[in-house]
Amino acid sequence: MGAGIVFLGDDFTGASDSLATYAGRGLATRLVTGRAAPAAGLDVLGIATDLRSLSPERAEEVVDRLWPMIECEAPGRLHLKVCSTFDSAPHVGSIGAVASALIARFEPDVTAVIGGQPSLGRHCAFGTLFARGPDGMVHRIDRHPVMANHPVTPMTEADLGRHLGAQGLDLSEWITLADLPDPDNVATRLRRAPALVDVTTAEDQARIRAALDIAGGRQLLVGASSVAEILGGPPTRRAPVLPPTRPGGLLVFAGSRSSVTADQVARAASLEPLALTPARLGDPATIDRVAARLNREAPLLVHLEPGADYGRSPDRLADDCAAFVTAVARQVPLRALGLAGGDSSSRIVARMGFDALDFLADLGQGACVCLGRHADLAQDGMPVMLKGGQMGSADLFDRFAARF
Repeated sequence: MGAGIVFLGDDFTGASDSLATYAGRGLATRLVTGRAAPAAGLDVLGIATDLRSLSPERAEEVVDRLWPMIECEAPGRLHLKVCSTFDSAPHVGSIGAVASALIARFEPDVTAVIGGQPSLGRHCAFGTLFARGPDGMVHRIDRHPVMANHPVTPMTEADLGRHLGAQGLDLSEWITLADLPDPDNVATRLRRAPALVDVTTAEDQARIRAALDIAGGRQLLVGASSVAEILGGPPTRRAPVLPPTRPGGLLVFAGSRSSVTADQVARAASLEPLALTPARLGDPATIDRVAARLNREAPLLVHLEPGADYGRSPDRLADDCAAFVTAVARQVPLRALGLAGGDSSSRIVARMGFDALDFLADLGQGACVCLGRHADLAQDGMPVMLKGGQMGSADLFDRFAARF
């Protein structure tokens, strides 16, 4: 028997968050990159991808490539892990395109989009998505101060049914807050047609879990780590076992240009900052400079400039960030690596050759530290922090540096 739950992350930071959520509920979980065969004896298998940065055509190629691994596990529940703000578009990072490809292969008895994650301040009420902003207020997603102005996939539609319908995912059943208290009725409707499910509170999540258990069958669940919270049950308390300190430098690379990450960069007091301007990205002299600083074992924070024009597509920019970090790592050993930004971190982890990630420690909402698994013993066991652009506390980078 394979893992009962398989989740497919559309970027590495989001996938690591679901890894932390499942593992934090006592489930044996591993996140793999598709380079090596998954381990036996898992409750949950995660597969990290960069689907969020791909066109629908390239995304379907990724699903084709990974499908034999998913099929081999024969999961009862397949979780398509997407960003909690559902930022996506028909031409890039299409949730609808990936979900449709999975429906065609998995042939689920239940297809459900879980519309919110209350633990992150994401709420879906009567099909409309709301999210807490940097100002602490909850905004409709198309009026959110950050997500309405996302540089790649701005959210201009708050109705998730319309938003995903434009990407080819037809959700003909809408399970509203008023429906959730009757799990038998919800289960019947879930088996009838693909559904969008409201969720605003932890109590809603418990009701969804009850309805899913009643519905049974093969289930494709589309949503953020709220799906892991629903399926995994209450979290367990356990102290992280930190690995022995490794030699080398500590590097944090912020590929995200969101205002949240920019504030975290500005507040980082214990790391030496270096803005990676368009001219410096790909410059061998800058790579040498970063490696020389890390050789002194001084924590270093390299970051993109939020308003700069890098003259590259988002896809190319993520590749160039990965090339930069990999080139630095070839020159100097790293004792720990912190990554901020979904697209860039996905490419960096893959390009550095990590086979899998195991959960190590939680650093707060949407940020965790994993142990990178690598065929090269010099890199195996490296602590890797992953966080999405909108995630983490203001002092996250200092807290990471203090721990590692």
